[in-house]
Amino acid sequence: MAKVYLICLFLGSLLSPAWAVASSFPIVVVSIKPLHSLVAGVMQGVGTPLLLVKGGGSPHGYVLRPSEARALSRAQLVVWVGEDLESFLQKPLATLGKRSQQLKLSEELQDDLLVKQQGGSWEGRAHQHSREGEHVDPNSRYQSADLHLWLDPALAKQIVILTSNRLSEIDPTHSSQYHSNMTALVTKLDQLDQNLKKQLAPVKNIPYIVFHAAYQYFESAYGLNAVGSIMIDPERKPGARKIKEIRQKINQLGARCIFSEPQFESRLIATVIEGTGAKTGILDPLGADLPAGPEAYFQLMTQLADNLLAGLTPNR
Repeated sequence: MAKVYLICLFLGSLLSPAWAVASSFPIVVVSIKPLHSLVAGVMQGVGTPLLLVKGGGSPHGYVLRPSEARALSRAQLVVWVGEDLESFLQKPLATLGKRSQQLKLSEELQDDLLVKQQGGSWEGRAHQHSREGEHVDPNSRYQSADLHLWLDPALAKQIVILTSNRLSEIDPTHSSQYHSNMTALVTKLDQLDQNLKKQLAPVKNIPYIVFHAAYQYFESAYGLNAVGSIMIDPERKPGARKIKEIRQKINQLGARCIFSEPQFESRLIATVIEGTGAKTGILDPLGADLPAGPEAYFQLMTQLADNLLAGLTPNR
């Protein structure tokens, strides 16, 4: 009988997911890849957090797999932005017990959040972008916050520090490792910030348009001249009237480049900009094609800068 029990125990260990096996580090679940990268950097040498939204998935309409739901129910720490971004987490997190902690960044960083940009032209606001941009008034019921907060290295540093502090509370055994990783990451983020500032300086004044108003924190950090967004549904081809309006906007604003995102078909973009003389480029705020891990955040930010520079540099 004992032999049968040992065999069953062995088979069960093979079939059990990694998060279900007892470990010496906390079970940490992170919503999206850029945040996961920062958390993974803090946990390096101790353990690996679980990423929920992988690949090109959208945090707005993501559906949890059964294995992810089980992992979430066992999590000791969940790192996410907030229900207005990862709406799929609102109900599952409401049912978690007291043993689970949440690091909800929209609350922790609420004094640093910017007001959400609406679709349309931003001509009068192009050079208001700075690290002292238009912030959300915490006493106003009518302002909506922009939650793409990871796109500013200054806020990424705060996320790293918050994560290190929270993990040290949950897992004091490894607090020195978390603190050491945090210190190294802050230095690395400062260097990234300086590199991007130098790289993007030559194109600061060049106007461009994005399809989706997701880059305000990046634009604010580096004083970029985004002058509007198109805001069309990637699942529906715009009609002739909408395309005409978009072309007029591109010409009126003098945009050198129109930046779309990976989910938009290249044929759609070509149709939209036909006859405007504008270039096209792609920006990805989540790093859909990047491998998850501690380097993903740095690769994402460098990729954004490279693609912006390529789109805004005149053809020779």
